Amino acid sequence: MQSRDPKRKIFLIATEESGDRLGSALMKVLRQRLGDGVQFVGVGGRTMAREGLETLFPIEELSIVGFAAVVQQLPKILRLIRQTVDAVLEAAPDALVIIDSPDFTHRVARRVRAKNPAIPVIDYVSPSVWAWRPGRARAMLGYVDHVLGLLPFEPEEYRKLGGPPCSYVGHPLIEQLGSLRPNAAEQARRDTEPPVLLVLPGSRRSEIRHHLDVFGAALGRLQAGGRAFELMLPTMPHLEASVRAGIASWPVQPKIVIGEAERRAAFRIAHAALAKSGTVTLELALSGIPMVTAYRVGAIEAFILRRAIRVSSVILANLVIGKDVIPEYLQEDCTPEKLAQALSAVLADTPLRRQQVDAFARLDTIMSTGNTSPSVLAADIVLATMRKGRR
Repeated sequence: MQSRDPKRKIFLIATEESGDRLGSALMKVLRQRLGDGVQFVGVGGRTMAREGLETLFPIEELSIVGFAAVVQQLPKILRLIRQTVDAVLEAAPDALVIIDSPDFTHRVARRVRAKNPAIPVIDYVSPSVWAWRPGRARAMLGYVDHVLGLLPFEPEEYRKLGGPPCSYVGHPLIEQLGSLRPNAAEQARRDTEPPVLLVLPGSRRSEIRHHLDVFGAALGRLQAGGRAFELMLPTMPHLEASVRAGIASWPVQPKIVIGEAERRAAFRIAHAALAKSGTVTLELALSGIPMVTAYRVGAIEAFILRRAIRVSSVILANLVIGKDVIPEYLQEDCTPEKLAQALSAVLADTPLRRQQVDAFARLDTIMSTGNTSPSVLAADIVLATMRKGRR
C-alpha cells in the first residue's frame, strides 16, 4: 500500500540550534517510518542538514536577540519571511512543521495558510501563551492544526485558552537523563567539600553581557563571607572569548568548561548553581542540582515584559513542578547581595536546598511520556496530521 503513495514532502522551519536538534530527531523518525518515500525541504541548521535537509539560508542570519536588535534588522527579517513563504508555496508540501522561534515561524505559517489553506501546519514547541500574550492561543486556531508541547501542562492551557489541539510529546531533556545524572564516583564528588558551584550566565552574548558583572560580584561576596567552593563556568566555543573578557575582573576565577560533553560532566558533579533563567533551569532540576536564578534584560524589554507576564514565576522548572521552589531575582532584585545570600543557602543543608531536592525528585513522574520517546510521539502526530491533509 505505502509503496504506491507518491513521495511525501515535509517542509520544516527551525531557526535556532535547539530547534535544529528537535527537527533532526523528528526527521530521523519520519525517515524510519517512510523510508525513501519522504523528502525534506525547508530551513534548518547543521544537524538537520545531516538528516538530508537543504536549507534556504543559514539559520545564523536570524540569530537576533532583543527588541532593539529586531527593529534594526526588520527589513532583513521581512525579506527572509517572504522568501520562506514563497518556498513553502512553491513546494506545496504535505505538511509544514514550524519549530519554535514564533516571531519568525508563525508569521510564515499565517501567510502560508492565507494563500494555501490545504497545507497542514504543525507547531513543534508551543510559544509561551501560558506566560504572556494568552490571546495568541486563540489566534493560532486560524493557522495551526496541531501543537506539539514540550511541557506537561501545555495541553490544558490550550484547552482553557481556546487554542488549537495540543498534545504533550515530552521534552528532549527526558531522553538525556543518562548524561545529566551522576554515577557513584561523580555523586561522591558532588557530596564532597569544597562543593562544585556552576555559574551559567546565558547562551547568548547579550545575556552574558547583562549577567556577568552582577554574577561575579555575588560570587566575590560569597567567597568573602568565608564560603569555600570550586567554581565552574560551562560555555560554548563561540562564546569563550566573550566570557573570558567578562570574567577577567572577577574576584574569584572559575574554571571555564568548553563544549557540550564537558558541560554535562560538570553538571554531574555540581552541588549547586547560579543560573540565568531559561531552559537551563529545567536541565539543572532534572540533574538534581539546587539553584538560584536571575535574569536581567534591557530597560525597554523589562518595561514590556512587566506588563505582559501573567505567571507567578518565570522559572521553567517552577512552572513544571507547579510550585515556586527555586528563588528568582529579576531586574532590580538581581543584586550581588541577594544572590550571595541565596547561594549560601543552597550550598548548605538548609530547608531551601532540601525543598528543591525533594521537588526535583518528582520531575521524572511529572514529565513522563511512558516508554515512547518525544521524537516518536511528535512524528506520529505529524504523520496523522499529514494524512488528513491528503484526503
